[in-house]
Amino acid sequence: MTARTERTFGKPATPRLDQDIERVLVVAAHPDDCDFGAAGTVAGWVDAGLSVTILLCTHGEQGGFDDSNREQMPVIREREQIAASAALGVTDVRFLAGHRDGWLEPSWELQRQIVEVIRDVKPQRVLIQSPERWYGRIQASHPDHLAAGEAAIRAIYPAAENRFAWPELIEQGLAPWHVSEIWIMAHPEMTHVVDITDAFGRKVAALQAHVSQTGHMSDQLEGFLHGWAAGVAEMFGLGADRLGECFAIMDLG
Repeated sequence: MTARTERTFGKPATPRLDQDIERVLVVAAHPDDCDFGAAGTVAGWVDAGLSVTILLCTHGEQGGFDDSNREQMPVIREREQIAASAALGVTDVRFLAGHRDGWLEPSWELQRQIVEVIRDVKPQRVLIQSPERWYGRIQASHPDHLAAGEAAIRAIYPAAENRFAWPELIEQGLAPWHVSEIWIMAHPEMTHVVDITDAFGRKVAALQAHVSQTGHMSDQLEGFLHGWAAGVAEMFGLGADRLGECFAIMDLG
């Protein structure tokens, strides 16, 4: 029995080395989701030479605190996400069409759209939101987050690698693709920590770019993020003055 096989029987998976990964796909429900959960980690991947694509399932039009520009919110939030991703070094940012913020469901259409992107990007690693509700921190388990996570996990396995799932995609030149590794944000049982101390400033910059969502707490944002990351680092024993982000890891072989 191999080490990777053993991990499927109850042992937490050890993430693959970044040097063994070329491409990463991040799937999230709304603009700013991946920046709150994983901006420091994403910045580290970019620094390591990985190609990162960020895919948003909605434009987050229900977000924000300004009643005066609701019709412009999808455009505003798309612009903010592009700027936030640029702060991390990510230039490939994509938005799916046809899904409403607050109404997201793991529909067949959403799964098919994610499969299309997986087969186009060909990521070895995919970062998703948890499809499992975290009752200890219910804010992380927004229904749209759960739906995006469920749709993504179904798209990764088996659909993306099954040539008989949406066979018309093969006719479009989108051949089946096997994802090797899944990272999960806001999972109830996180097992892996990433030290983001050196990338913390870029995480702050990314979230500052989401002005419609964080502008009301501009004076407190950095302190809030620092306290959160310091708590993660302490929980995982990174040491004093370190900052972290944590995930659950699945190795698909």
